[in-house]
Amino acid sequence: MNKNYYAVLMAGGVGSRFWPISTTEYPKQFHDMLGTGTTLIQKTFQRLNKFVPTENILILTNERYNDLVLEQLPMVKQDQVVLEPAMRNTAPCILYAALKIQKMNPDGVMIVAPSDHWIEDETAFAKDVTACFEKCEKEEVLCTLGIKPTFPNTGFGYIEFDKSDANQIKKVDQFREKPDYATAKEFLAQGNFLWNAGIFMWSVRTIVNAFKNYQPQQYQLFQDGFSLYNTEDEREFIAENYPKAENISIDYAILENSKTIYVHAATFDWNDLGTWGSLFDKLDKDDMGNAVVNAKVLSDEASGNMIRSPKDKIVVVDGLKDYIIVDKEDVLLIYPKSKEQDIKKVLNQVKDKFGDKYA
Repeated sequence: MNKNYYAVLMAGGVGSRFWPISTTEYPKQFHDMLGTGTTLIQKTFQRLNKFVPTENILILTNERYNDLVLEQLPMVKQDQVVLEPAMRNTAPCILYAALKIQKMNPDGVMIVAPSDHWIEDETAFAKDVTACFEKCEKEEVLCTLGIKPTFPNTGFGYIEFDKSDANQIKKVDQFREKPDYATAKEFLAQGNFLWNAGIFMWSVRTIVNAFKNYQPQQYQLFQDGFSLYNTEDEREFIAENYPKAENISIDYAILENSKTIYVHAATFDWNDLGTWGSLFDKLDKDDMGNAVVNAKVLSDEASGNMIRSPKDKIVVVDGLKDYIIVDKEDVLLIYPKSKEQDIKKVLNQVKDKFGDKYA
């Protein structure tokens, strides 16, 4: 296994579209969302650990999830858990992690990956990532994995690549914001657009230089603590300075400015597991076309439903079609799949009416 390979797992999100299972105290990455016996963060760690040494995998998360990370990933040491004392989007935490890795190994190359995606062909994933790693070791470039679009999705950003580039890893022309439906259809028709999966690869030297060039204030804020990283004094410096960082995504901070970004079209199936509907698409269906996790279901004229309950609970459904039915202790959600993007709003209404303990 290559000692220069590092991975940064992004595990700080709340995943509120998976409410009521995913909550602020116990987000979706720490749940076994597909009923496989493995949580999403455990599955992601295992996937990366096939080509990245265990000790070279860092977990980026909020302070409140420290114990959950160590409980679910017992092979990880405390100093591999990089704790954010404040919510500041993806750019500050990626810079922070890159500087920590650079101090450990100036020749390191790293992948930044969400901890809650589902990828089945892990061999193809490893092959795609290592191809990007090899390019990043030789050239001062930023790489990303793009997903071949299967329909005009309006929920993802898109990556437009150079049609004339015959290489496997192609030059990126630009990143495009989440489009409306008509624009998404145009993207697919043009044939040189990929979904942005938020999976990035680069050498630590290249990404740190990119921050130095495009985000000099952010760079200086974190660079000032370089001598303290990976020591017992690091935490005090970060507690004081991290909240001063600008709240900005890596896309806006770096990717939209850089002229040396390349994309590798993924050769594996991918699902971002962002909503109950995306989970429904991923799961096997029963004879009535319902996707079931944990429950024992008796259904009559009920189809297309996403059903989840505590283990072995009997759920009787009659006459419902295309609904999300989630039973969790003190919350029962019965909600149309067609309105799943409104679950965030519903969650806010629940908090307003019944209190934060349900969120």
